[in-house]
Amino acid sequence: MTKYKNLLSPYSRNLELKNKVVMAPMTRSRATDDHIPTEIMATYYGQRSGAGLIITEGTAPSPNGVGYPRIPGIYNPEQTTAWKKVTDAVHDNGGKIFIQLMHTGRISHPENMPAGAQVLSSSALAAHTTKMYVDGKGEQPLPTPKAMTQRDIELVIEEYVEAANNAIKAGFDGVEVHAANGYLIEQFLNPVANERDDSYGGSMENRNRLAIEIVKRVADQIGKEKTGIRLSPNGVMNDIKGFDGQHEQYDMLAENLNEIGIAYIHLVNHESMGAAPLPEEIRRSIRKKFNGTLILSGGYDPETAERHLQANFGDLVAFGRPFIANPDLIERWKEDAQLNEPKQDLFYTPGREGYIDYPAMQSV
Repeated sequence: MTKYKNLLSPYSRNLELKNKVVMAPMTRSRATDDHIPTEIMATYYGQRSGAGLIITEGTAPSPNGVGYPRIPGIYNPEQTTAWKKVTDAVHDNGGKIFIQLMHTGRISHPENMPAGAQVLSSSALAAHTTKMYVDGKGEQPLPTPKAMTQRDIELVIEEYVEAANNAIKAGFDGVEVHAANGYLIEQFLNPVANERDDSYGGSMENRNRLAIEIVKRVADQIGKEKTGIRLSPNGVMNDIKGFDGQHEQYDMLAENLNEIGIAYIHLVNHESMGAAPLPEEIRRSIRKKFNGTLILSGGYDPETAERHLQANFGDLVAFGRPFIANPDLIERWKEDAQLNEPKQDLFYTPGREGYIDYPAMQSV
């Protein structure tokens, strides 16, 4: 019998999952230069469908939302059709899969974006400590973004809704709105990146507004039971950092999300990346104020996950890197078998190597 009894047991509150393991979203840069999912992406996700829930890599909801080279999008028919092969592969293996919608905002470079796209953000503030990789040129400084107008905000909300519609057409079980890690929505949430003086800036209510409007519109369109959100309070990625009043702001956001009734909050702790830990009072408060599923994420091993589930810190636990090198991760944990080691130099390179060529347990 497995020593991870809770972690590997089914979950059946507002999500029906075969275990409490979530495959975390991880950028792998295996789409085409036109941001269309590839055949090897279908193989990759299909291989890892032992997870109770897969959340895809960050996927652009619009041309303006593209940040990195070779990340997938879901804003045109070609992309939507290509994603159907991915969802079919996961469903054929008994898995469930949500797509993560990631508009990178100012964390972008024009040479990675489709022609005519713009680098946008809450304010015209560049992320000076972050660099962006461009194929053939290496790491480049980020440009100063355009501060979004009211019309730009209205358009980006519509882009999220259309991307969510496309996701359902492509066969996804739901959508995760990425509001963490310093990307567009967190650029509105966090006063470090938001210097607006209109209804989307200044007070914490105003800074929360874009996140709430996007989530509500997506939930209204595809169903609240198919909608989740990712948050990273006190995170440090992409020129973002903790701020005074963040506890109160995330309290308010959790209450608003609870009123909408979405399926889950995916809460990220950046401590494993060398950041200050997620404040315990924020986790406890979100747990108290949000009645849906709470996914915990951030440097977990199965032993810690088992303890935190037993202590009711959250309902599900997301794992990233262990899934990169172990397509059969769940079976390895059940058998207490040795794990493959990931090849870090191949995390973001195009092609099969370091992506779909890790051996399964029986062939080791």
